[in-house]
Amino acid sequence: MSNITIIGTGYVGLVSGACLADFGNTVTCIDTNTEKIADLKAGRIPIYEPGLEDVVVRNVAAGRLQFHDRLAERMGDAEVLFIAVGTPPAEDGSADLVYVEQVAREIGKNLKDYKVIVDKSTVPVGTGQKVKGWIEDELAKRKVQLEFDVVSNPEFLREGAAVQDFMHPDRIVIGSESERAANVMKDVYRSLYLNQTPFLETGIETAEMIKYASNAFLAVKITFINEIANLCEKVGANVQDVAAAMGRDGRISNKFLHPGPGYGGSCFPKDTLALAKTGRDYDTQLSVIDATILANENQKRRMVKKVERAFENLGGVQGKTIAILGLSFKPNTDDMREAPSITVIEGLVKGGANIKAFDPAAMEEARWRLKEYKENISYCSNEYEAIEGSDALVIMTEWNQFRNLDMTRIKNGLAHPLIFDMRNIYRRAEMEEMGFTYHGVGI
Repeated sequence: MSNITIIGTGYVGLVSGACLADFGNTVTCIDTNTEKIADLKAGRIPIYEPGLEDVVVRNVAAGRLQFHDRLAERMGDAEVLFIAVGTPPAEDGSADLVYVEQVAREIGKNLKDYKVIVDKSTVPVGTGQKVKGWIEDELAKRKVQLEFDVVSNPEFLREGAAVQDFMHPDRIVIGSESERAANVMKDVYRSLYLNQTPFLETGIETAEMIKYASNAFLAVKITFINEIANLCEKVGANVQDVAAAMGRDGRISNKFLHPGPGYGGSCFPKDTLALAKTGRDYDTQLSVIDATILANENQKRRMVKKVERAFENLGGVQGKTIAILGLSFKPNTDDMREAPSITVIEGLVKGGANIKAFDPAAMEEARWRLKEYKENISYCSNEYEAIEGSDALVIMTEWNQFRNLDMTRIKNGLAHPLIFDMRNIYRRAEMEEMGFTYHGVGI
């Protein structure tokens, strides 16, 4: 088994570190945020991810996982260094590599013997070569020559199911220029290799492209069914039946064919923007990706218009109170990055509405992301408190506890029996039979 250091204890770094330790490796997770490291040492997990706390606690107790705030002090024994820092979008849509460069240069300043340096962060094509160049630049300043290899090993983790995804991946992608480095990586993932998980060995640039192409394709698929849903509303078709029939086609599959208010999160919005920027940089038009980015933003705004239109006969949304259930971009996470709920809440507040909101995990996240509108938002302790006295209910995230609400209680609590089900988790016929005015997406 391998001795591993992971730089960055964000979503990717912490999940990767904990799970690699669970495979039997010895792992040290590094972060310059001393407060975060102190929390992790105390057993406090900074992100909401089902199953992660158990894996962390188990491996800390076994001595396979530890946390530290200084990379230089923990590089010596490590055979493999994973770079898992953030790559936020810059103003032009490109991935900002400032943190990746900082780590690469620190590695170069402290390198003493052969290491495999692994890009685990989602980075644009060509980053592996940049990392190599930054390390070589620091070695040159030291006037030393040392061997090292750079590998691209992209992650394919779904928030809310990341532990399961890491433990049971569809594939492991290893992009390298060295058989020695590839063999080291196979040893890192030895448990999966022995279980016959497919391993794909490619060049570095190919591995980097695999990550972006995968996420962009899924974003396209989501956007496609959303646009079909919008057309279904106009022509009187039911998008759920359309999607079910499409999904029966083995060439298409039923995954990611669920219409809704648009995609969000830390991956799809950032990665589609970065891929489109890469296309422009290399004078290659990615018109499908460009259209997907635009259509997704339009879909979020369309959800605001859906609510506003329904209130036209009630004097508009001005002065109305809207209950919002679900703030995170998807269930089983507290992540609100690019969440459709932000666009919907901002749009309704700007239209003069007040919001009563509840989410099982994302309340603290919402308070700072929506602090500009704090005078217009009340954060509630449960779903029924949010609904009581509101003029309408908007379901933004399909948390399981929202799938079986007490509809009699909801109807009695609402001033108007209006439900906007942005995830289609209820049946229109049943809702209308109970006396609700029901608005889904594409049904």
